[in-house]
Order: sequence, then C-alpha cells, then structure tokens
Amino acid sequence: MSQFIKKIFFVPAIILVAMSACNTPDPVYVLDKTPLIPLPLSVLASDEVMPLDAIGSVRTIGADERLKVITENFINFWEKHTQQKLIHVADLTHGGGAITIEIDKSFSQEQEAYKLKIASDKITVKGKTTEGVFRGLKTLEQIVFLSKLRGKTEFLSLPGGEVTDQPAYGYRGAMLDVARHFFSVADVKRYIDLLSIYKINFLHFHLSDDQGWRIEIKSWPKLTEIGGKTEVGGGEGGFYTQEDFKEIIKYAADRFITIVPEIDLPGHTNAALASYAELNCDGKATELYTGIEVGFSTLCVEKEVTYAFVEDVIREISEISPGPYFHIGGDESHVTPQKDFNRFMGRTLAIVKKYMKTPMGWYELINANISEETLLQYWAKTEDFSKLIHKKSKILISAASYNYLDMKYDSLTPLGLSWAGYLPIRKAYEWEPKTLVPDLDPEQIIGLEAPLWTETIEDFDDIAVMAFPRIIGHAEIGWTNAAQRKWEGYAERLSFHGQLLQALDVKYYSETEIDWK
Repeated sequence: MSQFIKKIFFVPAIILVAMSACNTPDPVYVLDKTPLIPLPLSVLASDEVMPLDAIGSVRTIGADERLKVITENFINFWEKHTQQKLIHVADLTHGGGAITIEIDKSFSQEQEAYKLKIASDKITVKGKTTEGVFRGLKTLEQIVFLSKLRGKTEFLSLPGGEVTDQPAYGYRGAMLDVARHFFSVADVKRYIDLLSIYKINFLHFHLSDDQGWRIEIKSWPKLTEIGGKTEVGGGEGGFYTQEDFKEIIKYAADRFITIVPEIDLPGHTNAALASYAELNCDGKATELYTGIEVGFSTLCVEKEVTYAFVEDVIREISEISPGPYFHIGGDESHVTPQKDFNRFMGRTLAIVKKYMKTPMGWYELINANISEETLLQYWAKTEDFSKLIHKKSKILISAASYNYLDMKYDSLTPLGLSWAGYLPIRKAYEWEPKTLVPDLDPEQIIGLEAPLWTETIEDFDDIAVMAFPRIIGHAEIGWTNAAQRKWEGYAERLSFHGQLLQALDVKYYSETEIDWK
C-alpha cells in the first residue's frame, strides 16, 4: 500500500534547551537554499548570520489598525519557536536588535509585494500594505520553522540575505464543503491557520446543498432547525450561527484570507426544500436527504416566494460578509428547464448586485444572460471551455482533474472519489492555469481555487490528509511565476515540509513521489 500517514508530536523546548548551552552562532544553511513554499520571486543570500539573541524588539512603522494584530501574532510565534522574548515598540529611529515591520505606500504597485531582509543584528519586513507585510512575515516564519527543523546543529541563528516577492495571481483560493459534512468553528480556524502559511488568500464556503443547510438565516429559521439536522450518511449535521460566521470571517481577515460564502441555487437545494414546503412547486416539503447523488432538486422558479427567500438569504449573509464576492452556485441544476434557469439567474444576479457584491458562480452560469462582472468558476473534468471563449467574464480555474482535493491520490486511497481520475502530488503541481484550457484568453484568468468536497470527509484529519500536501502545490502555482516552477525543485523543497506539518500535528499523505525528510 503506497499510502501511510505520518503523525508525531514536536517538542521545541527540548531543542531549545540545548541552544542555551552554546554561545557561537552556527548557521546550518544559506538563505537561498531554504526550502520555502511558495518559491519567492527572488532570494539573494549574504554571508551575514543573525544570532537569535541579537533580536530584542519589534517596531512598527506605518498607521494601520490591522498592523497591531499581525505584529502581536508574530511576536507570539517568535517567542514560541525561539524562546526569545520581544518587546513591541513603535516608530523608533534606531533599528539595531529589532525586527522592523514597515508599511511604505511608495514601495510597490503590487498590494501583496514585500521585501524581507535579514542582517547580522536586525530584520526588516517592508510592504506597500499591511497585507504585503503579512506575506513577508509568513515567509520569515517559514525560515524560522525550517531552520529549526532542518538544522543538524543547535538552532541558534538565521541565514542572512534578502527576499523580494510578489504573487503571480491575485486569487489563490481553497474551498471547503461544509454541507455534505459539517465542520466546527475550531476545525475551520485550524484550516485557515494552515492555509495562511502558504499564502492562500481566499476561502470559499459551500454553505448549502441537498444534504444540509449550514448558516443561520434569521428570517427563515427552519433552514437550520430542519435543514441543518443531517449530513451525508445520516450524521447529526450542524450549522453556524451568524455570530459563528462573523467569528470565522474575523479570524480569516486577521490572516488576510477573504471568506467567500456560497448558497448553491437553484439546484442542490433539497435541504431548503425540506425546510419550507412553499419553496416547492407542489407546496409539499421534501424528505431530508443523506445520499451523495446530485441533480434532482430545484427551487420553484415560478413562485414569487422563491425570490423573497433568495433575497432574504443574500441580504442576511451579505450584511455579515465584508468580502467582495457572493457565490450563487448554479451547477448541476439538471431538473430546472433552461428557460427557467435563465430567468431565475437573471433575477438572482440582480439581487446579488443590489447588496453590493460581485456575483460568482460555477461555469454553468455561462448558459444564462450574465453580466461581464460575474466571476465564473471553471470546474469541468475535461479542459473544454469553448462556450466561454466569446465571453469577457473573469475566470477562476478549479479544474476537477487538477484542483479537486477530494479526488483520490491513487487506487489505494481510502478516502475521496475518482470520477475525475486520480490526482497524485505531481499531477496536482505540474500544470499551468493559463494554458490548461485551449483557446481561453489568459487575461480572463484571475487565479485558481482548490475545492475539497466532503462526501467522504468526516473530520479534520480527513481534511488534512486529502488537502496536504496537494494544496501546498496549488498555493505555489498561484503565487510563483510559471517560469520558476520546476517539479524537481518543488519536490525537494516539499520534502522538508512534512516535518513542518508533523510539528503542527497535521496528518498528511506521505506518497512515494516525495523523498520525505
């Protein structure tokens, strides 16, 4: 059997006690050999070495209320992993012995660009925005973590040099299906933490489907009272209160991840149809559903109550979701006649725009009369997207054959499905969004998203083993220029990240494609 799971506990105190017995810094490698993922735009090593005990403070330059949050989070990380205390100061002129975090609006045109410099007695992280600074701090955290894990000698110092970096794509996303199986706020936060390590910046929530309705709608309480009670296989289900959802949104925002809510319409709606009889054309509520087949449900497009329902749902979720997008699904609505589908989508898209959101949906929306501002998510398992050639909508690539994290790694993978084929680590990495679909204008593509559908996924360990390490490769595709990405180099760097995941007590799929360190 090619699959096995590594799971160990990491005890940094043991390593760091040994640190205190030594006095001379001993760098274990140079900066440009650090196995960073995503691979930065430029890494220049220097002959300088920065002893950990040379740093005693963090200073911030630039006014941004979010800067305090990310600085405090970074101080907690530094103290945990180096056992060196830091004090937080503001706008000091002397930079020796400090980590300087600076927002410089003239630094770059790119919102997420940053520069990280490690010298013998100081570290500087500069960006145009707080988001850019945050990306730089995540790179610094990787350097600290990998230095500690990779070192053959005691962890005493960091290698000197400079990292200059910015992303290839503005949208680098993950999607979590909480409708087939429900996941707690704590599980979602843990996933967010892991995604942030690799510079993922969008998390798309599939909040409703035939098997469950997962978010409180105050004007339609039965959606969760009834529709939230079940999941695939007959489990107890669950849902997020609006306060829960706001908590998730805030937690993600502090890590510069934008939440994209999705309510799948007009198909994939059995949970809603079971909750409210009036949403059915015959006025009879359906039975709750715990299977995995799709395409059998639809809202009653002819009834005005349907649009009152849709507007209330979009309004309430939009009011608590500050992100720019509202995802309205639109896929696999097989029992909705095309004429009815087009009419429904015309009205629904107008409602989304009424509440100041950019409409987003699966690529089946191309069959409706959509505006060019609508973001279309391409998911087909074949690379034929010819219907889109004459449209000007922006495209998000989520090709099932390459992006779907619920596809099995191989025939022996116990979790997942295989209708789009197997998805080993190399295949998940070795492709390019701009050339995947013939004749598609690459200027339309804003990025990629890796969905994790949860028909077979029941707990956080299941999420982890199907997402990792494949989503790490997707993160690099989204961040790193295509010309820099090579499988051999990526595989070598990835081989060190198994230790990082182990240290975080994260299960992952340890496939023989990678010579895990």
